[in-house]
Amino acid sequence: MTKPPLTLYLAAPRGFCAGVDRAIKIVELAIEKWGAPVFVRHEIVHNKFVVDGLRAKGAVFVEELEDCPTDRPVIFSAHGVPKSVPAAAEARQMVYVDATCPLVSKVHIEAARHHERGLQMIMIGHAGHPETMGTMGQLPEGEVLLVETEADVANVTPRDPEKLAFITQTTLSVDDTIGIVAALKARFPAIVGPHKEDICYATTNRQEAVKAMAPKCDAMLVIGAPNSSNSRRLVEVGRTAGCAYSQLVQRADDIDWRALEGITSIGITAGASAPEVLVNEVIDAFRARFDVTEEMVETAVENVEFKVPRVLREPA
Repeated sequence: MTKPPLTLYLAAPRGFCAGVDRAIKIVELAIEKWGAPVFVRHEIVHNKFVVDGLRAKGAVFVEELEDCPTDRPVIFSAHGVPKSVPAAAEARQMVYVDATCPLVSKVHIEAARHHERGLQMIMIGHAGHPETMGTMGQLPEGEVLLVETEADVANVTPRDPEKLAFITQTTLSVDDTIGIVAALKARFPAIVGPHKEDICYATTNRQEAVKAMAPKCDAMLVIGAPNSSNSRRLVEVGRTAGCAYSQLVQRADDIDWRALEGITSIGITAGASAPEVLVNEVIDAFRARFDVTEEMVETAVENVEFKVPRVLREPA
């Protein structure tokens, strides 16, 4: 039986970013250095396939530091943690390794510097997301006010409108954030912004690739986890950029083939915490059903690499 033709557009860049790659290496090196089990506070990155793979090697994932024994190492996830978490680990005399992405740490440092200058912070981010909670937890309670939308800007009540700075979660929609920043500057003309964009290079690059790819596609799939902020933003960007059927899938088994009946083109990308093996799995699933012609849509080349902490490069 002849397979229907399908043009498969593959976004580049896609998948793992340098911060995710570093965080996974940190867990693997910790297991290699100290043996299993090694405890990890929160999912090291938001991807079930990755977490399950590390669990099989000896990682134990917990939600709170209290769930960790004091005689085993603990790793803090790539999303960052409030200051109270490493302080509690030190109080319990625990060995810990901080796998916070360096670009998230940059935002933490910015917030601390603004606070030292007497500025109150407004954070653009998603309530309840680990990164937002970690960043807000860098400063005393009440020093960071959260806004999620342009509408929230009208309702925020700072201590002094003349002494404000803003920071953002690193995995937001670039276009949505531009609107929120504009609203903040319109209401608070004296507000201070970051020296360099808080939204990380990987989030920006993956969104740009989707914008270039979406108008070409009948449908688009983003490989990523439901709790992955950057993956969910890619779905939204795809729809806004002209591909009405943009969906999030964790693996090839999640593809709704009935919804894709009659398509002649599809775009494939992956969130920053999704490994390339899952991309290949999805491509293989399409090859089994269609006569596939692959085309790359490349909008940037990434060569960023972050070093793992020195403690993991030293002999045990």
